[in-house]
Amino acid sequence: MRHQVCIIGGGPSGLLLSLLLRRAGVDSVVLERRSRDYVLSRIRAGVLEQGLCDILRKAGVGARMDAEGFVHDGTIITAHGTTVHIDFKALMNKSVMIYGQTEVTQDLYTELDRIGAPIFHEAEDVAIHGADSDAPHVTFTQGGKPHRVDCDHIAGCDGFHGVSRRTIPESVRREFESVYPFGWLGILSETPPAAEELIYSGHERGFALCSMRNANLSRHYLQVPLTDTPEAWSDDAFWDELRRRLPPHFAETLVTGPSIEKSIAPLRSFISEPMSWGRIHLAGDAAHIVPPTGAKGLNLAASDVWYLSQALIALYAGDPAPLRDYSATALARVWKASRFSWSMTRMLHQFPAEGAFLARMQAAEVDYLAQSRAAQTALAENYVGLPY
Repeated sequence: MRHQVCIIGGGPSGLLLSLLLRRAGVDSVVLERRSRDYVLSRIRAGVLEQGLCDILRKAGVGARMDAEGFVHDGTIITAHGTTVHIDFKALMNKSVMIYGQTEVTQDLYTELDRIGAPIFHEAEDVAIHGADSDAPHVTFTQGGKPHRVDCDHIAGCDGFHGVSRRTIPESVRREFESVYPFGWLGILSETPPAAEELIYSGHERGFALCSMRNANLSRHYLQVPLTDTPEAWSDDAFWDELRRRLPPHFAETLVTGPSIEKSIAPLRSFISEPMSWGRIHLAGDAAHIVPPTGAKGLNLAASDVWYLSQALIALYAGDPAPLRDYSATALARVWKASRFSWSMTRMLHQFPAEGAFLARMQAAEVDYLAQSRAAQTALAENYVGLPY
């Protein structure tokens, strides 16, 4: 089979790229290693920057988000006895949308199905050939049957462990990484949120985050050692620890209940350069990973997809310059967003090996944030999303 663009990876970034290209008349196919049910079962972030919301609306898949999502005009940061409300609306005249990644993925599937876009699920043994030539192709098997896709360009949206990044030679790739000495224990529960906005809580026992998916579905997190396991944490133990790490007025009103999902995720900051080589172009987790503290994972993938889609559309309209510049353009935003996620993580988590000095610096930073409108504006600007 032949398509102009072969997209490897059928998560939200790959699906969104396919839809944006097809809206502009550029032909694409999506290859996804997992089943559709598996893709839709993955619990991921739910804070959408205004830029991502605008892209979804432009792609024609924003109606359910606008009807069912929750607009948040601010967030709460509390640490070392200081609580700060960051008012996005007053500081930046922007908001974020609380709408689960699973819902975004479902909306994209629905529209791609409607327009008949080809998506191959359970595509195994994916291999990229001739990425540095003028005639690349991708091979895979599905149900034991071999397939080949001839294409002009390949979009690697297949995540950190996918084949796309590894196709770029090690002599070309530069990888930058910081692995954090803790993870996030997260639970999903059918309970109302702890507050009307997200709560980021730094505490001497470790970081905590109170998030939400909707009015009766909450997602909460605790910083835990990497040696912990989800099985070692009963629901009661989780709720007790969460209360300890929250200011009393939030802890006293916290509604608890049985968890319906529980997991531990390690944290890392990772960036691979360049994001293009020959005819292959990386987007999302294939090129970079951020700690979830800044809510940038899906949002960074979306900005990559926007840049890449517009570059490919321009190419087929006769202008190759945006695609030549794609890597540099995307990486400029990636590094800035990664800096924000790194700084939020440093400000609010416990790093026991770094001693009392870091703790005092964290306290000073939160105190400065509480007193400085300029500092609050900088945080709000990054949280709602830097411009594309």
